[in-house]
Amino acid sequence: RRRLPQLAAAVGLVSEISQQLGQRKQEAVAEIGSTFEELETALRQRRGLLVRDLEATCGAKQKVLQAQLESLRQGQESILSSCAFTEQALHHGTATEVLLVKKQMSERLSELASREFPEHPHENAQLDYVVETEGVRKSILNLGVLITTSATAHKTVATGEGLRHAVVGQPSSLSVTTKDKDGELVRSGSASLRFQVTAPDGGAAEAEVQDNKNGTYELLYTPRAEGDFLLSILLYGQPIRGSPFRVRAVKASDVPPSPDDVKRRVKSPSSGHIRQKAVRRPSSMYSSGKKKENPIEDELIFRVEKAPGRPWSPFQSLKGLQESWGGTVDEGGEPWDEGEGFSPARGEMELRSEAEILGCEGGEPLAQVAQRSCVCPIPGGVEGQTKIGAGRLMGPKGVAVDRNGHIIVVDNKACCVFIFQSNGKLVTKFGSRGTAERQFAGPHFVAVNNKNEIVVTDFHNHSVKVYNADGEFLFKFGSHGEGNGQFNAPTGVAVDANGNIIVADWGNSRIQVPAPGQPPQPPLAPGAMGQCSLTSDGHVVVADSGNHCFKAYRYLQ
Repeated sequence: RRRLPQLAAAVGLVSEISQQLGQRKQEAVAEIGSTFEELETALRQRRGLLVRDLEATCGAKQKVLQAQLESLRQGQESILSSCAFTEQALHHGTATEVLLVKKQMSERLSELASREFPEHPHENAQLDYVVETEGVRKSILNLGVLITTSATAHKTVATGEGLRHAVVGQPSSLSVTTKDKDGELVRSGSASLRFQVTAPDGGAAEAEVQDNKNGTYELLYTPRAEGDFLLSILLYGQPIRGSPFRVRAVKASDVPPSPDDVKRRVKSPSSGHIRQKAVRRPSSMYSSGKKKENPIEDELIFRVEKAPGRPWSPFQSLKGLQESWGGTVDEGGEPWDEGEGFSPARGEMELRSEAEILGCEGGEPLAQVAQRSCVCPIPGGVEGQTKIGAGRLMGPKGVAVDRNGHIIVVDNKACCVFIFQSNGKLVTKFGSRGTAERQFAGPHFVAVNNKNEIVVTDFHNHSVKVYNADGEFLFKFGSHGEGNGQFNAPTGVAVDANGNIIVADWGNSRIQVPAPGQPPQPPLAPGAMGQCSLTSDGHVVVADSGNHCFKAYRYLQ
């Protein structure tokens, strides 16, 4: 019974929206009718104008032709009458009568014989009607569009630095990612989004909404005084998740300096020499049993590095990793044997599991190699090893396999993505150096989601870009920074079963998941993060090239 008032309120709200939807339909029908009536009126007006122009043009031409006809006919009559008079005088007149009119008749006949008449037409009969109907017909057939989205307020989220703090006199921003009732991202814009910022004195502060036309919106505001500001975000008249938000604005002089300022200089990940003791935490520390909002638990489960007493390190410049079919983790194609530990890299790559393993050699080799290509060992051991991309790839880095069995290779140096068939035949490639949608600046790793879409981390453009299986651009997210949805040189990327994108944010030493649309996760153990991978037993494993190890964290989804 305690739930009944809540359900009654929900019934009232949904009924009101249903009624509004019906009203909007009727209004839209009226608007459509009005639009086409206006077009019909415009067409009738145009028809009348064309007919009037036609009549005027034809009349002008006819006037010229009629004047010419009049002149010609007058000439005809003059010649006929003069000839008839002369012939009559010669046949019936006396010699005296002929001599009397001879001079007059001779002059008249000579003048008519030499007179110039307008014998060539002074006008033409062209009066064509030409109209381009194909373009107009297509425009009419595509005239008007119905705009709506499936976005719901209770699933839509806001992220960004502007939700946590603001500085007086400086613009603050946040991002709104619209979602439908099932929590799926909405890919279209034009939603009815209202952003209202209330200042500490109760007045309205400057606020702006920018529609990215892809289901996300940038919200900007500039506080003009210190104190608590109230940010209200309404989607179709309803507050989004967490709205209203309370943010304190402080003076610029009161903002503490960031301890990571020195680290923000972005360079390509390189190996450092940080030695840490190997740690594996007890199972009692895995989780408190209570599901956190953060999908990655900020506790290191275990790390794998140089074994005590071993003279060599298995990880010299660790970048990539992938879970094997048996649930262990491979680095550079070397499976982890929990009983024997790791063995050093042997040549290029050695196949020691039942599954096919893909590895890249080139700009950042897994081992000493001679050619730039993608190594593709197949079941049967090293003897069955094949290579693809030889002569094409300049600096392959990330590699993945899509649902069609195609091998997708990210070429870091060429700033493009290659798609090969499993036999090595090139299907297509896309990308070049730059900042546009189909361009990259040092792309690193790649993953394929459950929709067979290609997800690529764009290192120096500080973003993640998503393409369809044919390489057509779909969308991107991320910008340079340390705030929500921002990256500082992203490297590793993985996708979970729900399509959430997990990004290793190298420059910020953290994992963000999912992105976009959710707050970034707290920083993990500092290090130069390379590729990240999801394991079947619920871990996110991150390659840490700076500490020559990989680290595992619990994934709570």
